[in-house]
Amino acid sequence: MRYSILAVCFTLAAASAPRAATAPVDVALVLVTDVSRSIDDSEFQLEKTGYSTAFSDPHVIAAIQGGPNGRIAVAYVEFSSTEQVQALTGWTVISDAASAKAFAGTLMALPRSSYGRTSISSGIDVAAKMLIDGKFGDARKVIDVAGDGTNNAGRPSSDARDDAVASDITINGLTIINDHPVSYTFAHVQPPGGLTNWYRENVTGGMGSFVVEVHDFATFGEAMSRKLLNEIASLPLHRG
Repeated sequence: MRYSILAVCFTLAAASAPRAATAPVDVALVLVTDVSRSIDDSEFQLEKTGYSTAFSDPHVIAAIQGGPNGRIAVAYVEFSSTEQVQALTGWTVISDAASAKAFAGTLMALPRSSYGRTSISSGIDVAAKMLIDGKFGDARKVIDVAGDGTNNAGRPSSDARDDAVASDITINGLTIINDHPVSYTFAHVQPPGGLTNWYRENVTGGMGSFVVEVHDFATFGEAMSRKLLNEIASLPLHRG
């Protein structure tokens, strides 16, 4: 597998360095979130609130507990330009409402890491390395990319996608559609054929991959809940 990690300079605080889960998990999931300059601070807060809403959803908790191991591992990455990709949490095991609430609280407390261009490829590369280094065994490995625009920095996102898929990683997408973009961002947020189709062609891939589309940040949480359920629901029911 190849990476252009030399072009991806990211910082991991010692307290949040990625660590493998000590107990078996059903899914290892990296939330890869766009914080580029096309997303203002109020929209960023709605993204964070959306994650909190999703991890507070009792249906999501039930889906997690319904897996063979009843646990998933989650980490959170923010990206903008190639030199602005940060893993802001280590691996957190979620197995019940309390651990899900604690993870959501951690996300809500994190300050925004950067503003810049949009290097989806760099976000994917960092997330893929975390999943590979985590040594999660037979757990399904998933990267969850949420953003409002195309890749405009770093290597092509399709190359990063192909490398991740070659390592048995599935990449899903959540596209946030800007229906009233300013003129200088139009091509970035509304590419020919639409952003969701662009994600299908350039970002998502792997077994069962999909894209969820929303048209405003206020519905991000409901969409993320549906997305998590889709990612977890294919697991066989717990028989313990």
